[in-house]
Amino acid sequence: MSNILITICARGGSKGVPKKNIKKLCGFPMIYYSIKIAKDFLKDKNGVIALSTDSEEIKKVAKDYGLLSNYSRPAKLASDQAGKVDVIKDVLMFEERKTDVSFDFILDLDITSPLRTLSDLNNSFEIIQNDKEALNIFSVSKSKKNPYFNMVEQKGVYFKKVKEITDVKTRQSAPVVYDMNASFYFYTRKFFNERFDTVFTNKTLVYELTHECFDIDEPIDFIIMEYLLKNNFLKIKL
Repeated sequence: MSNILITICARGGSKGVPKKNIKKLCGFPMIYYSIKIAKDFLKDKNGVIALSTDSEEIKKVAKDYGLLSNYSRPAKLASDQAGKVDVIKDVLMFEERKTDVSFDFILDLDITSPLRTLSDLNNSFEIIQNDKEALNIFSVSKSKKNPYFNMVEQKGVYFKKVKEITDVKTRQSAPVVYDMNASFYFYTRKFFNERFDTVFTNKTLVYELTHECFDIDEPIDFIIMEYLLKNNFLKIKL
């Protein structure tokens, strides 16, 4: 059976939504939902849950829900400029040294994008296990905008389509694209051996969620998510 490391990364500083990782959503701190589904996912698997944070307050809240941690994220990985892959790799190396275990797969659960189900995780995990060449897989949603049709970027003082393909005249004829919803990412151990610094490789898979899923970046995102959950407008239960 594969050894799995689940990482839950929670930086203390947040400018868009202050303390968003422990802000209460429908009565529970945001981090609770990632801890809960991590435990559910590991019920029939070999694995460890690791917290990466620079905040003692976040550690305390996580401990209240059964996630203890003696790892502290280094200051250089706690800034706005630090990449998520580097953050995950640092706690991965720490856990491998501590447990003397080489993990086969790493699952990162983003606290601010909790709209995922156990079926989502199990289905995507099965996909990456069965594809021996794949390095990672992450969750996506159907995109509401398309760079081949209705997205623009600045070129000098004027603007053009992000993807200039002249024969695309309608949304239906544009290549299919997806939004990264930031909910979860599975990595093989080989991904970190090859020293990628972003999630994009030439052997990356995606898992499309069929239900609503988005992450919280701004206060309005939090308000919308809580409203949808409280009024049962989503197809899932957290």
